[in-house]
Amino acid sequence: MLIDTHCHLDFPKLGDQLEDVLARAEEANIKQMVTICTKVRQFDEVVSIAENHDNIFCSVGTHPHYAQDELDISVKEIIALSQRPKVVAIGETGLDYHYDNSPRDEQQTVFRRHIDVARRTGLPLIIHTRDADEDTVSILKEEMAIGAFPALIHCFTASRQLAEEVLDLGLYISMSGVLTFNNSVDLQGIAKNLPLDRLLVETDAPFLAPMPHRGKTNEPAFTVHTAQKLADLQQRSLEEVAAATTANFYRLFTKAPKLEDPFESTHI
Repeated sequence: MLIDTHCHLDFPKLGDQLEDVLARAEEANIKQMVTICTKVRQFDEVVSIAENHDNIFCSVGTHPHYAQDELDISVKEIIALSQRPKVVAIGETGLDYHYDNSPRDEQQTVFRRHIDVARRTGLPLIIHTRDADEDTVSILKEEMAIGAFPALIHCFTASRQLAEEVLDLGLYISMSGVLTFNNSVDLQGIAKNLPLDRLLVETDAPFLAPMPHRGKTNEPAFTVHTAQKLADLQQRSLEEVAAATTANFYRLFTKAPKLEDPFESTHI
């Protein structure tokens, strides 16, 4: 069994056909999913999907693109929302200097605020970082010195140095369909040697569909292609990678109930 640790089931391309998407995930043995919040003000839409499906969980947080729109949302407010039973993570949050849709100082403010929430709640922080390696690591080191918190770098596409530094801080790394792209040679070289006990797999659906579905709408059922590519790169079986990434998920996402029988169909 596999777990899609990062998807956006509320986005139109998936939400408009949600039951079909979930049926295909079940057929592909994707037993659990985490649907990710990008705007706290749209949290109700995200959590309602999780609360209506036994095998779906969610996060609460503000994507760096929208930091300037949610500067007024406090740590206290996010903590209150995180108490909902289906919320298993904080974010996604972080820094995106590729698009700079929000001013960088405001991205950093919101990022630190979410770190504070993760530290206070013990829920894992889902970090988005793009073209911001130096500031991401600097903030993480400063905040870890204040007090430890669980976290992962989602949709990892950064440098080997960033991978080593976040692993040294105790973070996990999640691989997406980008790992399967023909032009992802550098990323594949990094993934080949990463410790399996610190890796997760995701889709980031509806974006970044893996080979052989590149260019199509991504969905949780496609998680298997990323897992298979990771297995091939590390010269392991798909079963070994599936077992390890699932165990890693439960170790990090401690609020998500572990399936007693991974081979038993989950009710949707």
